[in-house]
Amino acid sequence: QVQLVESGGGLVQPGGSLRLSCAASGTIFSIFTMGWYRPAPGKQRELVASITNSRITKYADSVEGRFTISRDNAKDTVYLQMNSLKPEDTAVYYCNAGSGIGVGGSWGQGTQVTVSA
Repeated sequence: QVQLVESGGGLVQPGGSLRLSCAASGTIFSIFTMGWYRPAPGKQRELVASITNSRITKYADSVEGRFTISRDNAKDTVYLQMNSLKPEDTAVYYCNAGSGIGVGGSWGQGTQVTVSA
């Protein structure tokens, strides 16, 4: 099993930046893809960004060019650098990990990001 612990959420003004971190522990050798998800209308959670252990990345259209996902395999940690934040980015962000491509079976507890003046 994989355990995921997120950190780095908070309150930021529009146009500001935040960096989220997600540290993995447990059966980490099985992790291939790590990603960040958030709730969306009509969906349980939508992909924000993901990265494989060969550093192939994927982004939602709404965050392309503003958010950057990265991964430190030595620290078993994935990061989400969020720049030019907008009020519509306000959400609980969940870290996810899995052994394949796409959404995996392990979830973190979530970290709140609020973008407001």
